[in-house]
Amino acid sequence: MSKHNDSNKGATGAPASAVEDTVSPLRRRILQGIAALPALSVSGMAFAQAKYPTSAINTTKLAITDTEVTVGQLHSATGTMAISETGSIQAEQLAIDQINAMGGILGRKIKVIKEDGASDWPTFAEKSKKLLINDHVAAVFGCWTSASRKAVLPVFEKENGLLYYPTFYEGLEQSKNVFYTGQEATQQILYSLDWAKKEKKAGTFFLIGSDYIWPRTSMKIARKHIENFQKGKVVGEEYYPLGSTNFGSLMNKIKLAKPDCIFAAVVGGSNVAFYKALKAAGITGDKQLLVTLSVTEDEMTGVGGENFQGFYSSMKYFQSLDNDNNKKFVAAFKAKYGKDAVIGDVTQAAYLGAWLWKAAVEKAGSFDVDKVVAASASGIELKQAPEGYVKLDANHHLWSKSRIAMGMPDATFKVVSESPELIKPDPFPKGYQ
Repeated sequence: MSKHNDSNKGATGAPASAVEDTVSPLRRRILQGIAALPALSVSGMAFAQAKYPTSAINTTKLAITDTEVTVGQLHSATGTMAISETGSIQAEQLAIDQINAMGGILGRKIKVIKEDGASDWPTFAEKSKKLLINDHVAAVFGCWTSASRKAVLPVFEKENGLLYYPTFYEGLEQSKNVFYTGQEATQQILYSLDWAKKEKKAGTFFLIGSDYIWPRTSMKIARKHIENFQKGKVVGEEYYPLGSTNFGSLMNKIKLAKPDCIFAAVVGGSNVAFYKALKAAGITGDKQLLVTLSVTEDEMTGVGGENFQGFYSSMKYFQSLDNDNNKKFVAAFKAKYGKDAVIGDVTQAAYLGAWLWKAAVEKAGSFDVDKVVAASASGIELKQAPEGYVKLDANHHLWSKSRIAMGMPDATFKVVSESPELIKPDPFPKGYQ
């Protein structure tokens, strides 16, 4: 059946004149008031545009007009990392849509140019050049793996671009041009290891990761913490290429080592094969402590609750968090992407990026990168963050709480531990470099 629009019909499908004839004077005034709202929005935007003329708020020739500001999105929409990055793409778009519905930023609606890094680090670097040099975007929301971030970092620093990076990562980095909205090592790795020792009496650990910079550096930090600070022992350490699906020999190594805790940082699609292999080998949550740094609700859609139940994940956010901010966020996300949509830690952190940029731009009264960076260093906070109140440190990382949650059979998470206070980000912890 073809759809068509008949401008002579009202909302009920009847001719507009017939609808008007049956409307009471009071209802007519209400309808007239609703009809006037868009005009008020336009008026508000016009006021903001007059207050912030383009010549004053864009002195570095970014892609900004009197009515629009252009930003970039750079994630893996394809390849092995798509299972993890799709949520970030969705959350960033949701935030941008919400900001636009509020009138945009400095009277300008946000326009998005989407690029696909395709789970390939050279492609990320190439696309970042396009966004900054050709498209002149005012900011970029993107990357997931540390490998992709490291690939684009020289480009952002050379071209003086802004990157809002959403993933928990190994730390040991700080750039004027990057804002890190996920956790760094002291907020995720050290917190989870201390929890495993205190609450589960873990003294021996088997370290497992995908073979690239984030897992290797994270496990280097983990080993130092286990051996030097906890006086524990690492009884095994293994790495597998991105996209690997063969973990049979690893299962035998784990059984021989008999660790108190498996500490994992397997990423992307490999998680599906990894957790299925664990279950097939009889290594399950009721028998073996496992703490992962890289399974969120996004990955659980592929892993399956039956394969992860009883294992633990260390994140700052879980969809099941019970607070008003999160309830509104989850409802809005599902309204846009469907009732079965799930929200993981990085998805939520990605959502924060556009809001942090908005707050900094409005504080600076400008889209110019140097001014936005300067404004960001002086106390940007988000009271409406789904994870709860967060604030941006001068080192470009967020003060956040840390949490441990157990995987449930229905592929959800149950939070079992939460830091009592926000943890100050420390990307260069003493004794771990």
